[in-house]
Amino acid sequence: MMRTSLYLGATGFGLIAVCYGFARFAFGLFLPQIDAELSLSPTLSGFISGGSFLGYCIAIILSAYLTERIGARAVAIGAALVAAIGMVGIATASSPVVLASAVMLAGSSTGLASPPMAAAVASVVKPDRQSETNTIINAGTSAGVVLSGPVALMMGGQWRIAFTGFAVAAFLMALAAAFSVPATRVAPTKAGGVPPLTSALKRLIVASFLMGASSTAIWSFGAQLVKAQLGWSNTGAGLLWIAIGAAGIIGASAGTLVQRFGIDLIHWLFLGALSAGILLVGCSATTPTLALFGGVLFGASYITLTGIYLVWGVSALPDRPATGLMVSFLVIAIGQTTGGPIFGLIMDYLTPDHAVIGFACLAFAAGFARIGNAKLRTV
Repeated sequence: MMRTSLYLGATGFGLIAVCYGFARFAFGLFLPQIDAELSLSPTLSGFISGGSFLGYCIAIILSAYLTERIGARAVAIGAALVAAIGMVGIATASSPVVLASAVMLAGSSTGLASPPMAAAVASVVKPDRQSETNTIINAGTSAGVVLSGPVALMMGGQWRIAFTGFAVAAFLMALAAAFSVPATRVAPTKAGGVPPLTSALKRLIVASFLMGASSTAIWSFGAQLVKAQLGWSNTGAGLLWIAIGAAGIIGASAGTLVQRFGIDLIHWLFLGALSAGILLVGCSATTPTLALFGGVLFGASYITLTGIYLVWGVSALPDRPATGLMVSFLVIAIGQTTGGPIFGLIMDYLTPDHAVIGFACLAFAAGFARIGNAKLRTV
């Protein structure tokens, strides 16, 4: 059992790294180079980025449904293959329309990936270690982000080659999932369908939406912001992504922090860090040192917050872990789908500073949606 849990954790970590770090968030890192070749405006970039998050929204609902019916293994393999196909599409895109379709497909892989891993953990890992394992797997996003940074440094402006390599990694994760993720279906003990809208879920929805929307300031426009505010080239943007990804490993401890200190305190603390990170990376008064420190704050806080919402969602629906995760991550993605185009519009019609300050305030506002309990129970 212990060895099976370790294999599952490692595979889940790798699958999340590929789907989130490569297929979804690397687009923002390479956006300046893609923009130079395909002539994208900030508004169009925002809508394309939002399309990635929209694909995620659709896919995570489908994934939760399929996981409860055909099992975690098939859905996990499908997630890796969708990521691979989507990134091949990005690598070969010849127009904004083709690019938008490929970005949406690649982004949908992240929605497919998370629910089967939550269900697999529920079926294989001991109950007292499930929150810890889930948040460790969730921190795989950081590994993908931090690896995409050196790739950007090595590839320079060769974004097509980079996404081809990412696609190969996704295919290899499909093979790993076939051997490591359990095939058994984790059926819900209660009727499926739309979960009851409890008080805890309402607060989770509000907090997840606001945090998700605010995060697009960096995920979708971080590279453009440091280029505009600091004149950074590909190298500077790559270093920023390395800082974000490396700091995000802290998010693996989200489950432990929630159990020890309670969700309200940890939630407020990391929302404050997220707001500060957005400001330090994107405001006109920033410096190279402050921008990198802002990347550290953003990476650590974003991954920790997604881990908090994961634990919150699964705890709110303990009999349906895939659906509990789906609710929290779906609403984060809805926020990101909304946030990307709005941030781009503000940049187009006002200034980057207006957009950055507004979205930093949006992040902090999520703290007013409180769980109300000192601690979440271990699931």
